[in-house]
Amino acid sequence: MLDWEQIFATRSSRMRASEIRELLKLLDQPDIISFAGGIPDPALFPDAAFKEAYSDIFSSAQVGSALQYSVSEGYKPLREWIARDVAKIGIDCTPDNVFITSGSQQALDYLGKLFLSPKDTALVTWPTYLGALSAFNAYEPSYDKLSLNGNRTPEAYRETAAKAGGSVKFAYLSSDFSNPTGETVDRAGREKLLQLADELDIAILEDAAYQHLRYDGEAIPPIMALDIARNGGDIEKTRTIYSGSFSKTLAPGLRVGFVIAAMPVIRKLVLMKQAADLHSSTINQIAIEHVASRGFDAQVAKIRSVYSKRRDAMLAAMDRYMPKNASWTRPEGGMFVWVTLPEGIDGAELLAKSIATEKVAFVPGKAFYADGSNANTLRMSFSCASEAMIEEGIKRLGRLIANAIPAAA
Repeated sequence: MLDWEQIFATRSSRMRASEIRELLKLLDQPDIISFAGGIPDPALFPDAAFKEAYSDIFSSAQVGSALQYSVSEGYKPLREWIARDVAKIGIDCTPDNVFITSGSQQALDYLGKLFLSPKDTALVTWPTYLGALSAFNAYEPSYDKLSLNGNRTPEAYRETAAKAGGSVKFAYLSSDFSNPTGETVDRAGREKLLQLADELDIAILEDAAYQHLRYDGEAIPPIMALDIARNGGDIEKTRTIYSGSFSKTLAPGLRVGFVIAAMPVIRKLVLMKQAADLHSSTINQIAIEHVASRGFDAQVAKIRSVYSKRRDAMLAAMDRYMPKNASWTRPEGGMFVWVTLPEGIDGAELLAKSIATEKVAFVPGKAFYADGSNANTLRMSFSCASEAMIEEGIKRLGRLIANAIPAAA
């Protein structure tokens, strides 16, 4: 028999099954209270608006082009809508600076492919989005911890990258309500990152998947907006690459995301798209533009109202039921609360006990660390659980954790 492992590319050894994808299977079990999947609540999808959109497409002369091959850059009216929308938050760009992807996950894969040669270094937050690590891993990089408090010098980053056999290529982060921690980088941290990137002469990959999900607090300009302002309003002089998605606001199943960047980056991404899948689904892009142009702000207001109540319910329940020697984040938006338990508790072992005895699911935190450390952390999502489920689930989980802590102490 053919020994497949002998002929696979070396990069395949770095591919790992997503712990989150596996945990999503638990959503089909009715007796499980799941805080695992960071996914939108399907009850909040604007299904009537999409029904109208597809009906309009199929009843118009546009249906032929909607079902046809299309340009790799993406459907132009959608790119125009995105350019208008991001202008509201200080990102002044043209539709030509907008590139449509099959979800923002494809954007991460393309950007990893574009920048990373084997042994190059990607700077990432500690923890960081698991999907980003999965996308970048295929290109065989090293990882270094991105510090936003200015306590590491550019030379220290260069030396670490050189020891790994390459150079620093980019810094990746989610600046608002990050996955997995729910934390937001303040304006000072964003400014420091821009300064660091200037000194290292690297790109910044700003993952803005949760940009629209702010429930309270003051909005902070995106890193790209600050970068554009620093460069006299000219996006072509910036080093930030901004990626966004309609998955958290409209519908993840349509797989429509986007990248905003200077034209040299966009041109390379177009070539990658042509080689990979030619273009994202034409009809889905048209439907997204139809729904977004007619009711995006109302849809965002609706989901903010629901998710903010669920966030409040989770934080209140944690205050009531979690043991005092556990700590957690208090996000101003997004879908996640990040829990840190005392040293010695393993989140994966805790999950196995939780599923077996308490019927509560969450994501063990070590998967979000590039070095697999910090096993005593958990990611909790409140987006798909009712307030009653949150109350009961956190009560059960708090009881389990309280019983586990003495044995680990």
